[in-house]
Amino acid sequence: MKLTKILSVVIAAVMCLSAFTACTKAEALGGSMRDITTMELVNEMGVGINLGNTFESAGSWIAPTGVTSYEQAWGSPIITREMITGYAECGFGVLRIPVAWSNMMGEDYTINATYLARVKQVVGWALEEDMYVILNIHWDGGWWTDFANDDKKAECMYKYERIWTQLTEAFNNEYGDKLMFESLNEEGGWESIWNRYSNQGDKEKSFNLLNEINQKFVDIVRASGGNNAERHLLIAGYNTDFDLTCDPLYKMPNDPMNRCAVSVHYYTPSTFAILEADADWGKARTEWGSEADFAELNKYMTMMKETYIDKGIPVIVGEFGCSTSNKTPEMIRLYLTSVCEAAYDNGLCPVLWDITDVFYNREEAKFIDPELLEGLMAVKE
Repeated sequence: MKLTKILSVVIAAVMCLSAFTACTKAEALGGSMRDITTMELVNEMGVGINLGNTFESAGSWIAPTGVTSYEQAWGSPIITREMITGYAECGFGVLRIPVAWSNMMGEDYTINATYLARVKQVVGWALEEDMYVILNIHWDGGWWTDFANDDKKAECMYKYERIWTQLTEAFNNEYGDKLMFESLNEEGGWESIWNRYSNQGDKEKSFNLLNEINQKFVDIVRASGGNNAERHLLIAGYNTDFDLTCDPLYKMPNDPMNRCAVSVHYYTPSTFAILEADADWGKARTEWGSEADFAELNKYMTMMKETYIDKGIPVIVGEFGCSTSNKTPEMIRLYLTSVCEAAYDNGLCPVLWDITDVFYNREEAKFIDPELLEGLMAVKE
């Protein structure tokens, strides 16, 4: 009888310890969902940064010897807790983590358990630093192009559903509202269906396809229950382009919780922000900041404000940035701080696109250009 009582006490103690550990972990990951609008949540994010060219690396040439092969394939060192702490200490309020979930994927589109665990670890580090996290499916090897093929669309949709069904199960009740899911990256637009530059093809069909995918995303997340029933979601714009996302054919999905923001990217003008050398489609610019440049910037930020924010739909600029090899530090600072300020002042949350050792030194866990960092953080004052 005494032994039975002792065992009962031990079992109860173990159960209490287990419950405490789970509770502590959930608290560390911000496991509660607050009574807060998505607009309020996005406004809390401040200024963000991308963990670019890391978990979204993809390519058949990558030796599939393990998760670290992919994590390092596009130039990143192995991510450490100190690196994530450094982002928070710089003042960034949100970390966007692009992921290629097809890497090491098993049968029936089963996400590799080790890959998933590694992403969860980094997500957890950021949440424990009290940062917001945006988690998505990125380019992911480019399988998105097959959505445009009527014979392959159903299989693509099945893969998409399988991925998000697994992710919503993996990131649910332990993860509070500081974790946001993003439906996809820039791939929501199919030139084989409609080419915006030649205006050839079926424009409405291409838009409807993206609208369908975004609606599927919301339906999957909400159906998974738990915290996901209330989770704030980021909906990819058409090619995340400012103009096309403001086109009447683009529709935000129906969400019973009304907790969706829209995502766009800003690399305008592309001849300055993207080109490092002249190309057949444009001449690389090394300078930015004319009256016309500022007018263009303000036009686009005002466009998003009037189309979405003024109607109660928050906007996240999931990527903004510029190439750096052909520009002076002064030009880089002027462009990036101007875009960041124009976005923030119009109510958009700006998230800097960064890869290893461009703006943030991952090995030293610090921002490379303190003056640029100061300018980015100054927009919040």
